[in-house]
Amino acid sequence: MTTANDPLSRRERQILDILYTKGSATAAEVKETLPDPPSYSAVRALLRILEEKGHAKHETQGTRYVYMPSVPRENARNSALTRIVQTFFDGSAAQAAAALVDSGSLSDDELTRLSALIDRARNGGR
Repeated sequence: MTTANDPLSRRERQILDILYTKGSATAAEVKETLPDPPSYSAVRALLRILEEKGHAKHETQGTRYVYMPSVPRENARNSALTRIVQTFFDGSAAQAAAALVDSGSLSDDELTRLSALIDRARNGGR
């Protein structure tokens, strides 16, 4: 049995992003949203895999399966971030944050927001 901690393939991540963006979707809707989509049966197989991994679930509406994420996006985001910090930064959130700052990819607004969050955390306002 697989779990939500199993790594996702590129296509699985794309499909899960579609489900988070739309809230719910049929296999046909997922297929038409995917870039360079695989066959309809491949999309259904990928949705089934996402269900097995615990990332998606479905409801039956008439003769159609409607898929949706099984956990809130914030929970999934936190779980993924924790795995990234553990895997690439030896569990150090500070190293991960430093890598983001050092990358130069943060805008001035994002840097200001981070600075305010750090100040608030230092003052016990976590």
